[in-house]
Amino acid sequence: MKFIDKLNAAARNNNSLLCVGLDPDPSQMPPGASLLDFNKQIIEATKDTVCAYKINLAFFEAMGDEGYKTLNLTRQHIPADIPAIADAKRGDIGNTSKAYAKAVFDNLGFDAVTVHPYMGFDSLAPFLDYSNRGVFILCRTSNPGSADFQNLLCLGSEGQMPLYRFVACKAQEWNWHGNIGLVVGATYPEELKEIRKAHPDMPLLIPGIGPQGGDLGLAVMASINHRGEGAIINSSRQIIHASFDADFASKAREAAVNIKDEINRHRCLV
Repeated sequence: MKFIDKLNAAARNNNSLLCVGLDPDPSQMPPGASLLDFNKQIIEATKDTVCAYKINLAFFEAMGDEGYKTLNLTRQHIPADIPAIADAKRGDIGNTSKAYAKAVFDNLGFDAVTVHPYMGFDSLAPFLDYSNRGVFILCRTSNPGSADFQNLLCLGSEGQMPLYRFVACKAQEWNWHGNIGLVVGATYPEELKEIRKAHPDMPLLIPGIGPQGGDLGLAVMASINHRGEGAIINSSRQIIHASFDADFASKAREAAVNIKDEINRHRCLV
């Protein structure tokens, strides 16, 4: 099954555009809780509220051997009908990217990955060659420093445009397998709206709501396509660390349901 079909099926089955980010911070977990058990309980508590899960590999890589083992087991615990996105931000020369793609897709079994386009098409080709997997290209990211480069003016086929728009245009050009999406932060709703208008069928992975300051309602209304789909609204800390106590799983579910319902309320307004 192609990534986009799996994503749309999960979104429809759960009536949800919510993606739960599994970015666990051990300092905010209940005392004595193992990372794997924490992740499993979060997944069990939220699996009927999401269209996808996004795992940030850095939080596991920082833990060394045990982290890699936990990453693999966490990935295996995500239900087979829900897409798992590796937030890895890979992108390097061809041979290195080929190894990265094999690690993420073949070894860890992720359905999609985030990549950066700075080194050009050949650095992304090994990922794109996995035609049934999703590849989310960093476009307009949610962090304040994104403007350092992403707002620089470039000369594209339509004249001058900021770099993030040029990246989106290139992504559309490379999308012959239909497996490319874009990462666009909720912190820039006008740019998000602009990108959706220019690329109506491309899935958008949207970080930045909650602690980063993105407005959920504006993000939803700017990002969904004409079918009310196509957006993957990520929330991490708001959900997985909704409680620091033994009730963390039930509080995570409560937070996920609330965000899912708020997303759906805004979908109805468009």
